[in-house]
Amino acid sequence: MTEQMTDRREDDKAEAAARSRSRDMPEISLASAAAGHVPTPYAREAVFRLDGLGVSYGGVSAIRDITLDISERQITALIGPSGCGKSTLIRCLNRMNDLIPAATVEGRALYHGEDLYGPSVDPVEVRKLIGMVFQKPNPFPKSIYDNVAFGPRVLGRKDDLDEAVESALRRAALWDESKDRLKKNAFGLSGGQQQRLCIARALAVDPDVILMDEPCSALDPISTGRIEDLMVELKENYAIVIVTHNMQQAARVSQMTAFLTVELDDEESHRTGRIVEYAETEKLFTTPEDPRTEAYVTGRVG
Repeated sequence: MTEQMTDRREDDKAEAAARSRSRDMPEISLASAAAGHVPTPYAREAVFRLDGLGVSYGGVSAIRDITLDISERQITALIGPSGCGKSTLIRCLNRMNDLIPAATVEGRALYHGEDLYGPSVDPVEVRKLIGMVFQKPNPFPKSIYDNVAFGPRVLGRKDDLDEAVESALRRAALWDESKDRLKKNAFGLSGGQQQRLCIARALAVDPDVILMDEPCSALDPISTGRIEDLMVELKENYAIVIVTHNMQQAARVSQMTAFLTVELDDEESHRTGRIVEYAETEKLFTTPEDPRTEAYVTGRVG
């Protein structure tokens, strides 16, 4: 099935080129939305369709009943208080939770109509198509060049590495600052530059989706602004999902926002994350439908 996912992308490149689009975005044939589904209002194809998604750690539920669509070429923000499961949810989208032995996933997570958790799906291939940038910049203890070239080399690419590295650094808005020191250690970059390097490293394998788990939380305001500007540029070609505690950031960069909160069980001993509201960002921040959303975005609770 992983090969089908990849083949679908390859087949659709020709069709996308015929429509003069800037990048291949696969045609998706999706079934009618299930009852209770929350589609995006944008006239775009769904990259992800989550239906009743839940994650448990050692039998204890962390998130449950997550049902929503995430569309192509837009930024979707996940907001909510600490412990509501935002990072758990975003890690489901490229099967990073597989690396936690006690984690179990239920429900469905469809990527371009294919079940991400199907028995024949290769998690490594999934992570090639769905890249991730973490909270703290994590460059490898290698040169800037080798950091960006790492992914293509792992995938067996030997030709045109220079071109691939330059292209990724340009897309990450880091080329002009790094082109004269590509062979120098990446740890010599500033924190903001290191985070853009990690974005370039993710872009180098030509992903379809970029996941960002609080990518600016460890950065200064200037570096944060550059990362936000970069996200806005990248959404023209990629689907981006971002976890953020910064509501102003979500309002600035995203088109859709999901607000998650924590619910206690009857004994008030276990906390579980659930989606309260999912809507266009402007609507969610100005005229939310749920009073819990309004209380959170206005700062009355949080």
